Amino acid sequence: MSGAHGDVVRAAGCVVWRRAPEGEGIELVLVGRPKYADWTFPKGKLTRAEAADPLTGESRAALREVREETGLECELGASLSTMRYLANGRPKEVRYWAAEARGGVFVPNREVDRVRWLSPEAARRTLSYDHDRPLVDALLAALRTA
Repeated sequence: MSGAHGDVVRAAGCVVWRRAPEGEGIELVLVGRPKYADWTFPKGKLTRAEAADPLTGESRAALREVREETGLECELGASLSTMRYLANGRPKEVRYWAAEARGGVFVPNREVDRVRWLSPEAARRTLSYDHDRPLVDALLAALRTA
């Protein structure tokens, strides 16, 4: 399956949040990927079928990737940013959505061996990539206007 459209690798993901179990505020989930030894948001390449569907393919891919990487079932929210960067020397484009966690259980897998629920401030500090940090602010802005 190809996540590429021309030379650009197309992917989708979510900034998954939940109400903090104790206290006020929200928490965001980050995934730990052993292959890269990093902390990021759940995301992944579009399948051919998802890439061929311009209306709902990307949002379906985003929810599928969250489920595969975290075990979480989510309700899709506002469209956030599209991040563009080089990955392995190729241009990559990842479209993100806000997604509220509604249930599910994490089971470590080949791609993701850990998840962490963190406050927005702690998530911002923990993220491994600078290009992920603006997504925290995009989520907070989307939740304020919802």
